Amino acid sequence: MEQQQPPISDYGFLSDSRSGALVGKDGSVDWWCPDRFDGSSVFARLLDPGAGHFQLAPVGVGGQGYRVERAYLPDTLVLRTVHHTPHGSVAVVDALAAEVGARAHELGKNSPAVLIRVVQGLSGRVRMALDFAPRPEYGLLTPYLHEQPDGGVLAGAGPIVLMLRAGGLHLRAGTDRVTHEFEVSAGQVIGIDVAFGEAYGDAPARVDPLATLAETTQAWQAFRETHGYSGRYPDLVKHSSTVLTGLTYARSGAVAAALTSSLPEQIGGDRNYDYRYSWLRDFSLTMRALWVAACPDETSRLFAWATRSIGRFGDEPVPVLFGLEGERDISEHHCSHLLGYRGSRPVRVGNDAWRQRQLDVPGEVMSAVWRLRDYLGATFEGELCEMVLGLTEQVASTWRLPDRGIWETRGEERHYVSSKVACWLAMDRAVGLADRLGDRADPRRWAKIRDEIRDTVLREGWNERIGAFTGAFGSPELDASVLALPVTHFLPATDPRMRSTIAMVERELGTEGGLLRRWTTDPAGFLLCSFWLVECLVMTGEQQRAEALFERVAGYSNDVGLFSEQIDLSSGMQLGNTPQALSHIGLINAAWRITRPDSY
Repeated sequence: MEQQQPPISDYGFLSDSRSGALVGKDGSVDWWCPDRFDGSSVFARLLDPGAGHFQLAPVGVGGQGYRVERAYLPDTLVLRTVHHTPHGSVAVVDALAAEVGARAHELGKNSPAVLIRVVQGLSGRVRMALDFAPRPEYGLLTPYLHEQPDGGVLAGAGPIVLMLRAGGLHLRAGTDRVTHEFEVSAGQVIGIDVAFGEAYGDAPARVDPLATLAETTQAWQAFRETHGYSGRYPDLVKHSSTVLTGLTYARSGAVAAALTSSLPEQIGGDRNYDYRYSWLRDFSLTMRALWVAACPDETSRLFAWATRSIGRFGDEPVPVLFGLEGERDISEHHCSHLLGYRGSRPVRVGNDAWRQRQLDVPGEVMSAVWRLRDYLGATFEGELCEMVLGLTEQVASTWRLPDRGIWETRGEERHYVSSKVACWLAMDRAVGLADRLGDRADPRRWAKIRDEIRDTVLREGWNERIGAFTGAFGSPELDASVLALPVTHFLPATDPRMRSTIAMVERELGTEGGLLRRWTTDPAGFLLCSFWLVECLVMTGEQQRAEALFERVAGYSNDVGLFSEQIDLSSGMQLGNTPQALSHIGLINAAWRITRPDSY
């Protein structure tokens, strides 16, 4: 049965660079995994109506005469929602708390795991309703609730505790939730917070919600002040870079692919995956986006995390993704007790794509090494040298094998064109880095393999009958991933074969709304591919068309500038996990390509 949860675009994103939360236009926090992004949830109504939430909104929210407007405070992920009712207006300012005194690159390293909600009366007199119903471990646990002498309520179940405090309000514990109504007049301010703690470890932090909100706002703004961007569409780029910072796990530097798990690519479908991990495939794209947005510290930390996570090489392929602290085994299981977003099942925790052979991974990492080469020294030593040599030799010995491709299909392995191009990229970068790698470098052999890969792609990937490079060797099926050929400089966009491919992909996979599907049977527009098309148009000299397409695709963000993974072609609604790092990365890179068409 389809569950009528709010549209994905209704949610705003909060982050403390340790974890993240989603809060809807109706004032309900429907997703929060407070310990870390890929940890267990305490609120998961996003995936099942009974899996926990914390709603704070006017009584009768959504009724006649009611409307909402919201925006982030400038240069932050602090969200201000204004509820206009027939009786007056009230604002709720939501944030995940930064550590007191945190500034710039300290943001998130020691966050206290506290959700702040500050109610501000703006006009009239508004009756508010609080509904606090935590359900830890994805809804498996219903906590015991204990009233506290200071008027708060302690919720405890399994390994976690949550402390709810609400200014001067005296809260009463129900059987399985806390409900409370109160009135707010113009000028009145009430600070509410929910602090996370461990049942057998650290107790929940105690904070002053108003002071902590001010500290958190200043921490975000100080962070943004250290980053500059001088290209086109600066507001969009700066906001997307803030979202990427919000998806960065500050303790390690890893960037989570998205905040959520199991939001579907198609309502009622089963392609519902857990994206709360860090993909090496996204590595070079992420590095480029952070570099464009002038975030050098983040690029260095992300690179250090990848080097450590990959470790020493064995016979197994390098995994495409890791946990946020470099965990390799993130085996997948189904949460069969959850109904899924609007009935889309299964709900997954973990992602078995870590087991797949995906030949593009070394190329993505090597591309990132190349981008940072001048900052990594004239001679590579130790772990860095071992990683580069190991990746290069792994590509040299495996590039002829089939794999699962960048879309991580769970069917048979094939010879995907984009994977082979990434193998070429790895060998090309290895040749360019050879003088930094010592006596074991073999640039002559590597160059020969690189050229063999290129010849193979040009011969086997080109389909003369279609007049385009297709998704896999010998296949007649188009795939938007081949737009990576000019983006990686495998072939110039102006090459006749590439011009023909770009035109064919745009004609057959494009939509009236300007979006691009990944393949002909894909039911939704994939935002990253749409931004790739923008880059390709720039590189073919079609600057005005590229700008028009960029602005159309950028318009698919929600009211607070967030992108999920895909857009439904019939309704225009957002689909897939959110906020999606790759969509924001695609925007940043496309904006820079428009600014600097010759950028590498």
